[in-house]
Amino acid sequence: MRGIAFLRNLFAAFVYGGAFALAATTAFSVHADEIEVNDARLNATEDGIALSADFAFDLNARLAEVVTNGVPLYFVVEFEMMRPRWYWLDEKAAAKRIQVRLSYHPLTRHYRLSTGVLQQTYPTLEEALNVLRRVRNWQVVDRTASLADANYEAAVRMRLDVTLLPKPFQLSAITSRELNLESPWKRFVFRPPPLAFPPTPAPVESREPKEADAK
Repeated sequence: MRGIAFLRNLFAAFVYGGAFALAATTAFSVHADEIEVNDARLNATEDGIALSADFAFDLNARLAEVVTNGVPLYFVVEFEMMRPRWYWLDEKAAAKRIQVRLSYHPLTRHYRLSTGVLQQTYPTLEEALNVLRRVRNWQVVDRTASLADANYEAAVRMRLDVTLLPKPFQLSAITSRELNLESPWKRFVFRPPPLAFPPTPAPVESREPKEADAK
């Protein structure tokens, strides 16, 4: 019942305060709380190139209250890799994104992280955040990709996708930094290993003379 009352109060507040909030957006801009990208690295694997990254952040009191009262939070990790070209536009070699949903289930009193069909539950919010802060072996470049023997500029970031929050929360996010959470792009140089994508050998044709046809 506490969660229902929380949502009712929030919706009521925006019914009366929505016009003021929209007008206030012209008076000031809101900066998001920052996620830090502590480490990001690429490694060649049998399937291509995989990203591992460590992020540092905490949920402020408002976001923790929101998720504990039944509103899921959607986090997005975005990756891109470009090859600079002085004679033309930069070449985009890869662009990937992954979405992770953080939710709370009052019946079990557990937090849940889910992406696609995969999901895992945790007894505390901090345990769920510890997993959310780490990306491991995420394949961002397929083995079939054609990469040059050159330096690439890789970039990764994490952000809370406020467009997937309920409408009243989206309105609040316009004027309040409490519902905004994102990192700047973390950029680093990556050069594919020489044999990261070895060419597929052509079939070898046998040179042995064929047996004469039986007469």
